[in-house]
Parts: sequence; structure tokens; C-alpha cells
Amino acid sequence: MKYHNLKELRHSDIFARMPQMSYLPRWGVLLMDIVLCTIAFWLSVWVGSGFLHYVNLESQPMSLGMQYLIVMGVQLVAFWAFHTYSGILRYSTFIDTVKVLLSNICTGIVLVLVNIVMDHTEGWHPILNTVLAMYVPTSFVLLFSLRVGVKTLIETLERSQGSPRVMIYGTQAAGIAIAKMLRSAGNAPYRPVGFIAEPNDRLGYELAGLRVRPLNEKLFDWMGQHGVNHVIVSPLKMKQIDPSKDLQVFIDHNIRILTTPYFTKFDNVDAIDAARIGRIDAIKIEDLLERPQININTENVRQIIQDRVVLVSGAAGSIGSELVRQIQQFSPQVTILLEMAESPLHDLMLELTRQFPQSRFIPVIADVRNRARIEQIFNEMRPDVVYHAAAYKHVPLMESFPNEAIQANVLGTKNMADIAVQYGVKRFVMISTDKAVNPTNIMGASKRIAEIYVQSLFKKLSAQNPDCTKFITTRFGNVLGSNGSVIPYFRKQIAAGGPLTVTHPDIIRYFMTIPEACCLVMEASTLGNGGEIFVFDMGKPVKILDLARNMIRLAGYTPEKDIQIEFTGLRPGEKLYEELLNQKETTLPTSNEKIMVARVREFEFDKVSQEVDQLIQTSQQSKPFTTVKLMKQLVPEYISNNSIYEQLDPQ
Repeated sequence: MKYHNLKELRHSDIFARMPQMSYLPRWGVLLMDIVLCTIAFWLSVWVGSGFLHYVNLESQPMSLGMQYLIVMGVQLVAFWAFHTYSGILRYSTFIDTVKVLLSNICTGIVLVLVNIVMDHTEGWHPILNTVLAMYVPTSFVLLFSLRVGVKTLIETLERSQGSPRVMIYGTQAAGIAIAKMLRSAGNAPYRPVGFIAEPNDRLGYELAGLRVRPLNEKLFDWMGQHGVNHVIVSPLKMKQIDPSKDLQVFIDHNIRILTTPYFTKFDNVDAIDAARIGRIDAIKIEDLLERPQININTENVRQIIQDRVVLVSGAAGSIGSELVRQIQQFSPQVTILLEMAESPLHDLMLELTRQFPQSRFIPVIADVRNRARIEQIFNEMRPDVVYHAAAYKHVPLMESFPNEAIQANVLGTKNMADIAVQYGVKRFVMISTDKAVNPTNIMGASKRIAEIYVQSLFKKLSAQNPDCTKFITTRFGNVLGSNGSVIPYFRKQIAAGGPLTVTHPDIIRYFMTIPEACCLVMEASTLGNGGEIFVFDMGKPVKILDLARNMIRLAGYTPEKDIQIEFTGLRPGEKLYEELLNQKETTLPTSNEKIMVARVREFEFDKVSQEVDQLIQTSQQSKPFTTVKLMKQLVPEYISNNSIYEQLDPQ
């Protein structure tokens, strides 16, 4: 029986867990603490008797050995009560120091009480008061020194391994937390060496043992001399600054900008694991171009979407898919995902069912150019709100295939609009583009014709029935990270080692994030009474050459040195800058300062309808020059640029 019990004990979890690092350090720390307390006790006895002559060892009724056992017994209980051994020495913090101090103070108090009781009952002290007075501070100094020494030694060894040195931008709670996080982690990928001051900070002080330095040229000189090539910006700091302005100075000095996972001052920084620290990564160009968060009137949006059937065409595209995601926060009855591309629609459905398990989605494979199929869908599903995002959008490709541009962008829009009226859709929101203003290419002109059609259609319908389908058009520029856009293209070229290809050194574009664009589309759909063309505040235009250089620097390279930039010339139909409004157009403000109403020329629907029908028929005959000629008649401001169709323009 005894053998059986011993065998069970040997194979129990007690011994199985002993080799694990999470258990051994506790016993190791406790053993080292006892050794140091032993040294402190005998050092107190030696100092007290040999130097101060306050201790008369021969006159004591209790031997020093017994005194030592009593002191160590009480000290062990105090260690257990305050769990001083539960932490790992290399990660010791202020809390660990307080635990050690309290355990020593409690040990001293208990032993003093023992002396008082024994003196009152027996007339003598079991523990020498002089030894006790020296033991408490001496043991604390040794225990504290052990923790500081081990932590300092390990940090010194890790520094010798060459971890990149980094400055923390900002001295608020988030920045301090990042510094503590990096310094307390054993395998942190970066070593903080200082803080960059806030604009109104006083200077010449330290935080968490690190110097706070002002943001000026002397800082960059110091960073260069000390090999500091990285700056960390917390997500909270990113929200307080204008990244495109405030971080440009670092990019100009070839300082790599990093950011961290989002955490708050309420997080237990000391408990953040190394895996989380490992997610520190280089900031993206999208973060520099992103603007402050847009606030929209969610109640107005909810009124038109909640418990309604919403259809999104081009649902798997960049804009369409984000519209679908944002629509879900307003509780539609069902969302119809109309898309002609099978694989992207399948991927979107997998994402949506995982992200919105309570929402209902109906995927539909269909082509907006197929009128019979679209009519079948509207007849079966009876949508209340339509967001029409299906379109061909790539300028150079459409310049080569004008007939296809008309079929998708004009015929597709006409089919969707006509059938929406037929089946009583409440609101029809068309996604247009800034390239429709003074178009210089096939794609922009085709979208302008689609705008003219839906606007003139509403004008005629509303004159007969004020409660007709409300047609609303939204225009905006390039969206960051959309399929085929310049940023993913540059990112691939950087990964391949370059060169980056820019069409012209002076070309500029407006940029907006996909969520921001869709957010404004949602808001505009509630502001419109029908027939409006809404234009969005796109902010300041971005020079594509500057964009390319910044992306190279953010990737850790030097433009024109590590990665070259080549100019390839403007592509067919491309112009140096995009416009949001025609020269003859003016804008009116709305309740949202980011959205304006364009006052555009109005057209008679009957005439427009005939011209559009003729254009669609011509596009089906594979006569591109005839098609483009009709487009220019419909949109007189359409002047081709760098295109074979320039010969059709008046000289």
C-alpha cells in the first residue's frame, strides 16, 4: 500500500509541473530570499556585536540559532502572506517592491510584539531588539537589490543583443504604457531610449527613467548620433494628431514610424504578453492619409434602412462590400447581394455570416446588363432601398473598350433605375465618381451619362408623382486600398524591390478611405429629396509622387537610392488632376459639412432617353468611334486627353 501511494505521488501533478518555468522561479525566488535574509540576520548580529558593541551575546537567555529560526519562521510566513516569490525577477515592478517592503515591516512588527509579550510574561526578550532594528532594513535592501540587479542585468544583456532603439512619441498615459510594456518584456523587439515631448510639455525631465526631448532638429541630430531610427506612435496619439502633417517630419528624416495594438490606460501593462508586443508594426500610408472620424446622423439612416429590404449591386466590390457591412448596423430586414463575380461573392458571404451571424443575406449572381434577370430579382424580392455600386471603373481599360463601358455603366444603370421605378423602390442611390466632372476619358463620361439619365428620370417622375422613387447620386474621388488602386499597386512594387512607376511627376489625386466614403454615401442617401448630385469633401489633393516617396520611406527604404521611381507618362484618358464640380456648377451646403449638393445642368428626360437608347444600341455594334462620338454629343464637356479619340473633339 505504501509503495502504491509513493508511486501515485511520484506520478502526480506536483512532480509533473515542477520542471515548468512558471513554477520553478517561485521556489527559486523564495530560496534566494531566505538566503539573503539569513545573510541580513548574521550581518546584523556581526555589526551589532563587533562594531557597535550593542549586542552582548553571552548575556542572552536564548541562543542565536534559536533567534535565527524564529526570525526566519516569521519571515517565511510574511513572504507567504504577501506572495513576494510569485513574480519573476526579470519582470519585477514597483508592486513587487511594495510586497517585499510590507513583508519585512510585518516581520519586524510581529517580532517586536513577541518581544513585548515575552518581556511582560518572562522578563526577557527572545530576539535582540538591536539585531531586529538592523535586520529589517538590511534584509529589505538585499531583497530589493536582488530584484533590481537581476532585472538590470537581463536588460543589459538584451541591449547587447542589438534590439533597435526607439523613441516614444507623446508623454501621455498611452506613451508611458508603451515604454513600460517594452522595458518589462523579456523579448521585446524594440528598446525605448526616450520620449518625444508634447507641444506644451515642459522640458528637462524624465518619465519612467527615460529623457523627454523636444521635437526639433537637435532631436534628429541626437537620434542620428545614437542610431535611433524608429519612433512609436500609440493609436490614441494617432487620434489626437493630424498624421499627414504631424508625422511627415519623421518621414522626411527617414525615421520609420511604428504603431502598437490598441490598449488603454486601464490595461494591466505589466501583464501584457510578448506576443502582443510582437505585433508592433510599421505604420501604413493609409494611416497618414486617413482623416478624423466622420459623424453622421445615424437615426436618419436607421429610418430608411431598419426592417427594409436593401439591395446592393456590385456587392463584392470595394465600395459595395463596405456598404453591406455598414448597412448591418441599422438592422435591415434582409440585404440582397447582387454581384456577377462568383468567387468574390462567395468570399464575402463567408465573411458576413461570420461577422454578422444575426443578419440575413441573400447572395444573387446576376449581371446588371441583363434586364430580364434584374426584373426577375426585383419581382421576387421587392427591395425598398437600392445602392447601385456595380460599374466598370478602370480608366485605361475602359479607354480600350468604350462599348463595354457603355454596356456596364450606362445600360446597367438604366436597367436598375427603370426597374426600380417599376417595382416601387423608395430610394435609389447611385455611386458615381469625380471623373464624371469635365470628363477626359471613357469611364468618366459613361458615369456622367448615367448621372444625367437618373437625374432627368427623377425630374420627369416627380412632376407626375411626388412620392416616386427618389434618385440620389454621390460623387467622390479615389478610395484608399480599393481593388486596383495605386496604393496596393505601389505596395507590390516595393515588395518586389521596385521600381515604382508614376505616370507624371505633377499628377495629383483626392483620396478617401473606403469606410469614410461609404459612411458619407449612407448619410447622403438620407439627405436627398431626389435628383441631387452630392459631392463629398475630399480634403486636400495628394501628389502621387509624394505618396510614392512616403510609401518607400515607411517601408524602411530611401527613395531614388534603395528603390527607384520611374515616370511612364500619362495613360490614355488620364488627366493630371481630378475635379469634383463642373466649372458651371455651384454647390449648396447640407446639414453635414462634409457633404455638398451640386447644382448641375438639368436635362429633359424624353430627349435624354432617346439619346441614351441610341448610344446603347450603337455600343452593341462594336463601333467604338461611333460610340464615343455619341458620348461627346451627350456630354459636350467631354474632351479626350492622351487618347485616340482626341480626333473627335472640336479643334
